[in-house]
Amino acid sequence: MRKVCANFPDSYWRELDAKREYPEEFVRAMTEAGYLGALIPEEYGGMGLGLAETAIILEEINRSGGNAQPAHAQVYTMGTLLRHGSEEQKQEYLPEIASGELRLQAFGITEPEAGTDTTSLRTTAVRSPDGDHYIINGRKIYISRVQHSDYMILLARTTPRDQVKRKSKGLSVFIFDLRQAVGNGLTVRPRRVMINNETNELLFENLRVPANSLIGEEGKGFRYILDGMNAERILIAAECIGNGRWFIDRATRRAKEREVFGRPIGQNQGIQFPIAKAHVRVEAADLMRFRAAEMFDRGEPSGAEANMALLLAAEAAWEAANVAMQTFGGYGYDAEYDVERKFRETRLFQVAPISTNLILSYVAEHVLGLPRSF
Repeated sequence: MRKVCANFPDSYWRELDAKREYPEEFVRAMTEAGYLGALIPEEYGGMGLGLAETAIILEEINRSGGNAQPAHAQVYTMGTLLRHGSEEQKQEYLPEIASGELRLQAFGITEPEAGTDTTSLRTTAVRSPDGDHYIINGRKIYISRVQHSDYMILLARTTPRDQVKRKSKGLSVFIFDLRQAVGNGLTVRPRRVMINNETNELLFENLRVPANSLIGEEGKGFRYILDGMNAERILIAAECIGNGRWFIDRATRRAKEREVFGRPIGQNQGIQFPIAKAHVRVEAADLMRFRAAEMFDRGEPSGAEANMALLLAAEAAWEAANVAMQTFGGYGYDAEYDVERKFRETRLFQVAPISTNLILSYVAEHVLGLPRSF
């Protein structure tokens, strides 16, 4: 993975960030190396790796100074299809995803009114009278990489909330062709965000998708999505660890080279101690990351570990970011040194893919047995 990343230096990512452009060349290199099909079984043309190995791939992208977000969804989004799709769907999509012929980068869950409260989403999918299609209406927001994805996996409500015993029921998952949908019931509105991550608001107005777009059973989609969230959180934790190690490497190097008042600033404990502390926290988060990944790969329940890994890694990376910024001083604000770019990128993980506050709520309720807070 480092050999691939070596061909994409800081200047490559810096220029893309300035222009807000998608890293086509990098994604192509990842595809040709087979890494975007890391979790796809070999029988479908993938590498057949476990989550622990795949986490290293994404970590190394960020550790090299790059940004895994433009490519990371293709690694794990197909998990819903792999675990719950029909054999016919797997044969149709997975080999082309593994080869890069088909891009599955877009994942439609978040909505303006629902946010993290996924079961309150309002996008609906209603079966057509002839039974051949589902008709989709609603809105999604902060949906990434739509412009660079051929297909999308979408979560929508197929049974009204007032007709189900539990609000987590009646949700279904679909996979459909974005190329046919855009302009034929789907409107895409780009939104500018703090980092170079292609993000959009989607408006569905009577979009018709074939009935065979349904993944698994109708009404069980929420469970299917939850099934993949542990994998996502572990992989995002790995990206955070990659960021953390990048910040620590840069801060350490700067502390050795930068001289003020006739001595390297790294000789001062006021510089040494924060860097050392950040390093310790990143290494501790790394251990939880691998524990969670190994449990996931063994098929053991890993919800608590996946959440804790993400919390620890996100906080460790953010601490390392602040340490690097402080170590560089005014130079940290200079785009040429890349600290400000990575600083912006790593802040996202405090709120996405899940708020760290909700992770604490999860641990309090499901691990410690405290009353539910929401």
